[in-house]
Amino acid sequence: MERKQFQLGDIVQMKKNHPCGSNEMEIIRMGMDIRIKCVGCKHSVLVPRAKFEKNMKKVLRSTASETEATDNE
Repeated sequence: MERKQFQLGDIVQMKKNHPCGSNEMEIIRMGMDIRIKCVGCKHSVLVPRAKFEKNMKKVLRSTASETEATDNE
């Protein structure tokens, strides 16, 4: 099974909604644990990497694609 690709600054969609109703999170710290910040209410949570990878659906907006777009101009 292929591991999901994500990096610092990406906006990801989670399987479950945050209590505020948003399911979009921004990755603000990476390591053994990953700190994510809710896009809706700006609350941040520290989650173990394994649990984060299990609960992440997909990357909505990637910082890698944004930097490639500015490099090509």
